[in-house]
Amino acid sequence: MAFELPELPYDYEALQPYMSKETLEYHHDKHHKAYVDNGNKLAAEAGMDGLSLEEIVKQSYGKNQGLFNNAGQHYNHIHFWKWMKKGGGGKSLPGALQKAVDSDLGGYDKFRADFINAGTTQFGSGWAWLSVKNGKLEITKTPNGENPLVHGGSPILGVDVWEHSYYIDYRNARPKYLEAFVDSLINWDYVLEMYEAAAK
Repeated sequence: MAFELPELPYDYEALQPYMSKETLEYHHDKHHKAYVDNGNKLAAEAGMDGLSLEEIVKQSYGKNQGLFNNAGQHYNHIHFWKWMKKGGGGKSLPGALQKAVDSDLGGYDKFRADFINAGTTQFGSGWAWLSVKNGKLEITKTPNGENPLVHGGSPILGVDVWEHSYYIDYRNARPKYLEAFVDSLINWDYVLEMYEAAAK
């Protein structure tokens, strides 16, 4: 299936002041579009253009770095836009998710600290993740476009810590960006939707 750039699920001003219109225009319209364009070209060259995006990510990992980089980032960004919403974030997690965070991660405050720490300590470009693996929630970090799919997990929340995700708004203050993401942007309803799909 061909990669397609999705529309943002909100307007470009919706996430201000935590994420600016300028950041979304650059990040979505230029960076994500480049992953789509390059990914389509490389998937066709590799004879993988008939596969699902998840399959392309898994099959190209460790074998076709160029394709993996673009397919991985396309997958990550499709969900990244949906993991944010106006008026998001904070401690009001849907019940099933709250229960899992309490039992698997030691409660919301520990989740918040550990998730922000994962993003802060990811050296260079990459992502911090909340995923389901072996039936339990876990927090991890990955370099570049890598994600939990290639490590046996199902991502249910991810935050982009490439500089283009935050530099316009936060300069080099990555921890401040991560705090804003967790406290004011996370779309917990979409996280729950992915959690329920992963837990099946």
